Amino acid sequence: ELCWHVIQGNLKVDVAASLLADVMVNIETGCLEEKHKRDHFTQLVGACLICVPDGMLKERLDPETLESLGLIKQAQQFNQKIVYECRSDQDEFFIPLIKSYMCEHQTLCHMLGFKFKFHQEPNGETPSSLYHIAAALLQHNLIALEDLYVHLLPLDSSIVEEHKRAILEAKQIARKLTMVLVPSEKTEDKEKEKEKEEEKNEKPPDNQKLGLLEALLRIGDWQHAQSIMDQMPAFYATSHKDIAIALCQLLHLIVEPLYRRAAVPKGAKGRLMMPLWNKQAPRPAESFDDLSRDVFTMLCYLGPHLSHDPILFAKIVRLGKSFMKEYQSESRQDTKDKMDSLLSCFLSIADQVLLPSLSLMECNACMSEELWGFFKLFPYQHRYRLYGQWKNETYGNHPLLVKIKAQTVDRAKYIMKRLTKENVKPSGRQIGKLSHSNPTILFDYILSQIQWYDNLITPVVDSLKYLTSLNYDVLAYCIIEALANPEKEKMKHDDTTISSWLQSLASLCGAVFRKYPIELAGLLQYVTNQLKAGKSFDLLILKEVVQKMAGIEITDEMTVEQLEAMTGGEQLKAEGGYFGQIRNTKKSSQRLKDALLDHELALPLCLLMAQQRNGVVFSEGGEKHLKLVGKLYDQCHDTLVQFGGFLASNLSTEDYIKRVPSVDVLCNQFHTPHDAAFFLSRPMYAHQILSKYDELKKAEKGNRQQQKVHKYIAACEQIMAPVHEAVVSLHLPRVWDDLRPQFYATFWSLTMYDLAVPHNAYDREVNKLKMQIKAIDENTEMPLNKKKKEKERCTALQDKLQEEEKKQLEHVQRVLHRLKLEKDNWLLAKSTKNETITKFLQLCIFPRCVFSAIDAVYCARFVELVHQQKTPNFCTLLCYDRVFSDIIYTVASCTENESRRYGRFLCCMLETVTRWHSDRAIYEKECGNYPGFLTIFRASGFDGGNKADQLDYENFRHVVHKWHYKLTKASVHCLETGEYTHIRNILIVLTKILPWYPKVLNLGQALECRVHKICQEEKEKRPDLYALAMGYSGQLKGRKVHMVPENEFHQKEQPVRSATPGTLQNGPGNTGKPAAAASAGKAEEGAVEDSDKSKDKSQAAQKTASKNSTAASKVSSSNGSSTPNSKEKDDKEKTTKEKKEKKEKNPGSTPEAKAGGKDKQKEEKPTDSKEKTPKADKDKRKDDKKEEKSKIDGKSAEKEWSKERDVSNDSKTKEGSKVEKNAGAGSMKSLVPRSEGAESEREQKRRKLDTHSSPSHCSLCTSFLLSLPVGDHLFSKPSSSFRVTHWSLRGGLWSPAVVGEQWGEFGILWTIFFFFFWEMYFFNRCQIFKRNFQGLAKILNSSTCFDFAFTC
Repeated sequence: ELCWHVIQGNLKVDVAASLLADVMVNIETGCLEEKHKRDHFTQLVGACLICVPDGMLKERLDPETLESLGLIKQAQQFNQKIVYECRSDQDEFFIPLIKSYMCEHQTLCHMLGFKFKFHQEPNGETPSSLYHIAAALLQHNLIALEDLYVHLLPLDSSIVEEHKRAILEAKQIARKLTMVLVPSEKTEDKEKEKEKEEEKNEKPPDNQKLGLLEALLRIGDWQHAQSIMDQMPAFYATSHKDIAIALCQLLHLIVEPLYRRAAVPKGAKGRLMMPLWNKQAPRPAESFDDLSRDVFTMLCYLGPHLSHDPILFAKIVRLGKSFMKEYQSESRQDTKDKMDSLLSCFLSIADQVLLPSLSLMECNACMSEELWGFFKLFPYQHRYRLYGQWKNETYGNHPLLVKIKAQTVDRAKYIMKRLTKENVKPSGRQIGKLSHSNPTILFDYILSQIQWYDNLITPVVDSLKYLTSLNYDVLAYCIIEALANPEKEKMKHDDTTISSWLQSLASLCGAVFRKYPIELAGLLQYVTNQLKAGKSFDLLILKEVVQKMAGIEITDEMTVEQLEAMTGGEQLKAEGGYFGQIRNTKKSSQRLKDALLDHELALPLCLLMAQQRNGVVFSEGGEKHLKLVGKLYDQCHDTLVQFGGFLASNLSTEDYIKRVPSVDVLCNQFHTPHDAAFFLSRPMYAHQILSKYDELKKAEKGNRQQQKVHKYIAACEQIMAPVHEAVVSLHLPRVWDDLRPQFYATFWSLTMYDLAVPHNAYDREVNKLKMQIKAIDENTEMPLNKKKKEKERCTALQDKLQEEEKKQLEHVQRVLHRLKLEKDNWLLAKSTKNETITKFLQLCIFPRCVFSAIDAVYCARFVELVHQQKTPNFCTLLCYDRVFSDIIYTVASCTENESRRYGRFLCCMLETVTRWHSDRAIYEKECGNYPGFLTIFRASGFDGGNKADQLDYENFRHVVHKWHYKLTKASVHCLETGEYTHIRNILIVLTKILPWYPKVLNLGQALECRVHKICQEEKEKRPDLYALAMGYSGQLKGRKVHMVPENEFHQKEQPVRSATPGTLQNGPGNTGKPAAAASAGKAEEGAVEDSDKSKDKSQAAQKTASKNSTAASKVSSSNGSSTPNSKEKDDKEKTTKEKKEKKEKNPGSTPEAKAGGKDKQKEEKPTDSKEKTPKADKDKRKDDKKEEKSKIDGKSAEKEWSKERDVSNDSKTKEGSKVEKNAGAGSMKSLVPRSEGAESEREQKRRKLDTHSSPSHCSLCTSFLLSLPVGDHLFSKPSSSFRVTHWSLRGGLWSPAVVGEQWGEFGILWTIFFFFFWEMYFFNRCQIFKRNFQGLAKILNSSTCFDFAFTC
């Protein structure tokens, strides 16, 4: 009937089973007395075991029946079982019952202890109900944990040993994974062993302490659970999954109310969790302050094993995110202080729990992104601190993490071995999957590989597209950590170049930060900190980042077309100014700008780079190789130029003006060099002028061009007036006696964009775009929509270029009009033109021409512009002469990149000079009636009416030839010094000026000879010099077809045998030209010409000697014709000329014989090179003195001579004589080809002469002439009226014109002086002259105004 009711559905199965059990109980009571009935009953129950549960039978049947049924082992032992254990879920009933019938605590504890001891058999398993009863009794304080803990196994010492053993095993596994094993069989065996070990670990022995701990956590008794966990090693308990899950469940219940209130994302529902009914359980958290009560402590005990519950992981992260938003919005100080402690707690949780747990999660990209949502609210300093702890500390504290680290490295090796350009996509996915959990380990290995193999950079960068945002941030940290590695040397072992690993990382930085949205603040701050510490190596990183992200490329190897494009607007620069046109830089450059502005790093970086340029030389470069110091200086300077260009083109006017101070503040307060200060402030002034101009245009509406120009000039005056006042403090007051602050500020504030419009560059780029449009139309394979899009892009770009050209044209016209109005007030007439040119070159041209390639062009064009504007008191001729005359010191003091810029400057200057030299009509048009070509050097206005004072075309050609000779001499000197810097720099300069120099065949041959010698000498010793020399030699040979003989370059006049004093006078009133105005440059040219001819050709030598002697006689006559006692000197002059004419007529005379001055030497015939040497030296001394007489730029060497004069006054006369003799012999010695026989002796002499300060500052006469005051008294007393009114140029020679009326009270001194002056030039008594000259200097030493410049 019962079964029928179940079948009908009237009864449920469990109810029927319960009824059946009751029936059996009722039957059992009638069967206990008779044995056969009991046996039948037992059989019946045994048959019903299938349908009746064992637990129900154990509750209702007699223990003896249960024993006979086999459901229990012993009936007696079953009778002793506590009833509570069977109903462990009925805590509410049994706990009060036990309390009401309470026995002693110790008795209850011993009973539980006895039951735990019973289950401690080798294969015994303690039932969960017993753990639950013990946990409940502990929670209600019915027993003490200390009393029960001693009954539990295993012992604490065994647990500690087990933990240590686990760490050792993990390290061994990690070591095995990193070992290289070749045989495959060994690998298989080891894998089997590893699997066996894992199987052992899967079946741990019964741990009663952990079982009790789990039970405590499940009922919410955190206090006792914490006590048990404190007895064990860190994270030992939670390393067991059941414990970790139980603790996670407890955390769920505690944080649930706060999570639902503050952290649930919009749209998310989630699953509600029922709280614990246990009153002794921890209270749920209602606010963030409640988290510090239990939650943070529980999480710290949980550690990396939060990975078992990703949902709880996400909840904690979201709670942290919500807290950070409240923290950032909080403004009250008292609340802020409380929240600071919570912030530190969240940081600790992130360090100890979140990041380690992420390492144990397998490929969970969602958790990584969730965590980044929390981390991105921290400043990068906090984040990088967390990443550093994660990478360097966390993985060594946990056995599981040790294994994970080894496995990650092993997997990373596998991927990197197979990474190529062809499999970037699949390899990138593998890298992304591996990086979600352990990015620090993966990136550390990848960066180590890139440092060794730079060809991995491109495929690695392409494969990083599958990373999460957190991974990108970790990558930035790993890069900075690799850059700051103190164990790595940033120089190569030769100490001359930057290490390749640093260059590889810098390239990676540029590529990665451009392509992916990675925060730049940390990297920029790192570079700033390195600069603060005086280290400039890492500027390479900033250079790469700016180049890749902003598309601004810095190189001195620009072509002429690129350089021309760089003088245009921003669009033209982007299209034609760089080698690699890096497109789509708008977003990346915006990110870079935002990072600089948000962290206030723009100006500090500029100032630190500007200051570090000198720091590289004087502070950082003390023990470094000169070559490395030069490279670091160039890197620092180039990065400054690049970074400043980025700021100027990307910052708005307001941002730039707000951050960049004025020039005087930059120079005086921040100690920024003047060139860098103007470079930084130049865009600011341009922005301000344009803003003011637009403001004036809006205020007064007028479209006439003249009105616009006046408004522009008014805007310039308003903006630049404070600048003119500010620059006065940059230099000493005497500087402004020659240059006006207005001129100085104008020079430094303008750029090539302001001076000329590169029409050719604009046309070139527009034509390229037209060709692209044509190619797109002809391309039949391209889809129509793509065709349309590309054509629209090209057309829009074309329109932008044309609009930009038009805008620049209008701007240049306004600027030129402004300069035309300002030019009359640029240069003052207070001192000589020589002084004016000196200060102009020193303070304006030379500092800026080596600043950048475009500045080098600007300097040359500015000089030409000042000349074209007919600026008063500006001597163009003297300016060019000072630039070309002696370039040795400038070249020797340049770095490699500076020498390229200096060479480009000289090239532009030579281009202008060559254009004037090429055609008389051009010269007459551009120079003929210009004040810059006046031969009167007095500082006065230009009347423009006296043709005699203008340099004519033929004399200008002589001067140009002299400049070419000077360049040749300086180049040969640098090539023969043997110094690495001299040779490298002069070869770079010569390569740059090759289009315009050399033009004269014999000068080119002289250079070719010296360069060929460099190629032979440096082939094995210094390969970089050999490469430079070979490159220049090949180009020089290719230019030979464009060279001309000397007589075609300039008209070589025949020497005049005699001349009257009247024809040689040189004054403003003399309209006649000298009969033969042969320059000293001609004498020098002859010497160079001889160096390229065979020594056996005596006719060439005779010709050179004749030219030298004639030039010397004419120079002497010209300079001495105006003295009152000229009759005696004229007699001496005629006598000297007659003697020299006789020497010229003598067919056997040679330069050596003529230089000797003795008949015995004339009769001797040269037998070998050793006998020739002393005669040649004397001849070269004589030639050198004649060559020095034509030197125009005496002022550039005046300070050097003054220093040498002071030294010579304290030295012995004999020592001075030796130095002068060596200098005179060595100045031209290098230009003469040497025979093989005398090579060793001459080589030793040359090495000694290379240390001389200058090969061209040895002529006493030139020193005196160029130190004479122009337009001023030679003595301070008014009675001495001897005056040199001005200097004039005749045939390439500078000579004094009208010389004063009377001798004055010092006439006897002048008589003595001129006596020795003529003695030196006509009788070649150099040593006698020098001794007497020194004596004369001692007599006149008391007169400070008497400035004798002599070289000893």
